[in-house]
Amino acid sequence: MSVSFKTHYKSPIGLIEITGTADSLTSLYFVDDNSYSSSTNESNQFLEQCIKQLAEYFAGDRKEFELNLMPEGTEFQKKVWNELLKIPFGETKSYLWQSKMLGNQLAIRAVATANGQNKISIIIPCHRVIGSDGSLTGYAGGLWRKKWLIEHEKNFFNIEKQLDLFQES
Repeated sequence: MSVSFKTHYKSPIGLIEITGTADSLTSLYFVDDNSYSSSTNESNQFLEQCIKQLAEYFAGDRKEFELNLMPEGTEFQKKVWNELLKIPFGETKSYLWQSKMLGNQLAIRAVATANGQNKISIIIPCHRVIGSDGSLTGYAGGLWRKKWLIEHEKNFFNIEKQLDLFQES
């Protein structure tokens, strides 16, 4: 077993706990501010790079993360999470779409459950998956955070598209 490191990042939508090894991210999720203790932090260069990339993401300067990911899960969960990584910044897809991409459109519930078990939120973007009817469904960090993340990405995605229009003239 690799040595584990842990740190916290105060994001615009709450405190995030980040854990990993010397060179890989193993979890990233929102925690209650009341449970935070700086004495539990033991960071390293890799986690500091993760914090830097998160800060860039929240500032609108980063659309893709360049981090080694090491999520723990079943083979099925890992397949589901790999599909999440294919959803572009600023876009949303449905659980049905994700099930079809995995080759079994009847696996919607299993896919939704696997998304809910994602331990590396934001970076493995389970917030980009919504109901087929466009509704926000399930997010371990809370639906208000899911909504915030989707709107955050769409705001920067739309700004870039508008700027591209002016540059093509």
